[in-house]
Amino acid sequence: ARLFAPGFHHILDRIDAGLDYGSFECKLPDGTARILGGRGEGPMAEITLHSWNSLLRLINSGSVGWYRAWELGEWESVDLVPVFDLFVRNREGLKSTGRASGFFNWIVKRKHNNRSNSKQRARQNIQYHYDLGNDFYRLWLDDSMSYSSAIFANDKDSLEQAQRNKIDAIAERLSTKAGDKVLEIGCGWGSLSGSLARDRKLDVTGISLSDEQTAWAREHHPEAQYLIQDYRDVEGQYDAIASVEMVEAVGQQYWPDFLDSIARNLKPGGRAGLQYITIADDFFEQYAASADFIQTYIFPGGMLLSESRFRELAEARGLRWTDQNSFGIDYAETLKLWRDRFDQAVESGALPAGFDERFVRLWRFYLAYCEGGFRAGGIDVAQVTLIKER
Repeated sequence: ARLFAPGFHHILDRIDAGLDYGSFECKLPDGTARILGGRGEGPMAEITLHSWNSLLRLINSGSVGWYRAWELGEWESVDLVPVFDLFVRNREGLKSTGRASGFFNWIVKRKHNNRSNSKQRARQNIQYHYDLGNDFYRLWLDDSMSYSSAIFANDKDSLEQAQRNKIDAIAERLSTKAGDKVLEIGCGWGSLSGSLARDRKLDVTGISLSDEQTAWAREHHPEAQYLIQDYRDVEGQYDAIASVEMVEAVGQQYWPDFLDSIARNLKPGGRAGLQYITIADDFFEQYAASADFIQTYIFPGGMLLSESRFRELAEARGLRWTDQNSFGIDYAETLKLWRDRFDQAVESGALPAGFDERFVRLWRFYLAYCEGGFRAGGIDVAQVTLIKER
């Protein structure tokens, strides 16, 4: 370790040079300590490197390698969120440091491409994540089983109230009247569809590829109709369409298909209310050229949106983009509450059988990874109304 330590310090030098905001306080495998960054305002992350291997994994395989190193105990932190916040906040200065490169990038990208969301593969990808079981998700989601960003009107809002705010905000975008036909693409556990049918007296059809979610929705929100169906197979005319954080699951090559489905099934003058997650346009090319931790371990086939590219595709299909509202910090707060609830479920021994320590560590990493990205501003969440003009 002493022989190769100077080379690893060179890697730390590269990270230090790229930190324009915030700092890392590092305890190193050789017993020494270093502070990286500290030149501009930002979070301070405490990190202990137990093995120099962790740096090699980070440099070669980016966030995929960084997770693998953490899983193996090669590094740890008292709080993962500022670690991820710093990497995302300093993405311009760090450049390629911390992203998969060369042969390692080819491996993760090839694996990601092999899981793209064709009709044959899409259902398998959705079930990989969402069919972990309703008994698992109900432990840490709110009572509505909403698995998307809430909207906090003020600091006093509970998670339940903030999720109701989100549902109401989407509902208002649809501009519907009693009896109108509404389609929800990616209906999850049915909270939005059920609310639209029950509270606004709408004729609602929700579609999903998840057996577990569809079973829950049919049982708990019978006011709406639920189908296991691919969005590409929908044929009909609807007064309004809703979709909340589903388009991130389809992948960039299928964005045109997703928007074609909206344009084809929406009546002239009809409105679509979308909630979607974006990645900063200045980072999208590098992001799209590889595959990150989320795509590799959590959402196979997924891709966060480039808002400018997605908007261009929508407008080319006669869908006018209007009334956009972004609320990324609300997602960070949502994720923090989910993480707290998840930890409580773990500590109380409430997780269903089969969810072992490796799974728990994976999900703690996932929830903190996402929260850090939203706090740093590298990813964002927004709602928008699309109006069919032709």
